[in-house]
Amino acid sequence: MTSFKIPAFTIPTVLGRIASRLPQQPPTFALVLALNLALGRILPRDDLEPLTGRHLRMKVRDAGLTLDFTLGANGFRITRSGGQPDLILTANVRDYLALALREEDADTLFFGRRLLMEGDTELGLLVKNTLDAVDWEALQRDYAPWALLRRTHPFARLRPPNPARM
Repeated sequence: MTSFKIPAFTIPTVLGRIASRLPQQPPTFALVLALNLALGRILPRDDLEPLTGRHLRMKVRDAGLTLDFTLGANGFRITRSGGQPDLILTANVRDYLALALREEDADTLFFGRRLLMEGDTELGLLVKNTLDAVDWEALQRDYAPWALLRRTHPFARLRPPNPARM
């Protein structure tokens, strides 16, 4: 999909410690917003039905982030961090990016112990299979910022004047 290769990196430990002490709601809100934008477009709602009402936790190890969310009737939403999650996914920022850009697949990361899944293994397989089924090229083509701008910005629909008619 892309010729750019993500270099090997980790977030510096001091930044991860600082981020772990900050409120986790803003990055969780960003994740939930992105998931809701994808829901029904590139993430099939019917396939994700088993996630409904389940407490999911995404831990970004090197960034010190713990993102708790769930899927409800109206889409993904932030959930309180209390209680034991049904599924915990843990990886570093670089590994999540490599997964999203399809540089590496979930199995490679999992067996290399760079992606950890704890809790309900059926939910873990559902998430993995859903990520594998996402048409990332369609996402880039149809939902990239410039494609959204073309569809939503009022001036993007205007055509330049035709010199032959002048």
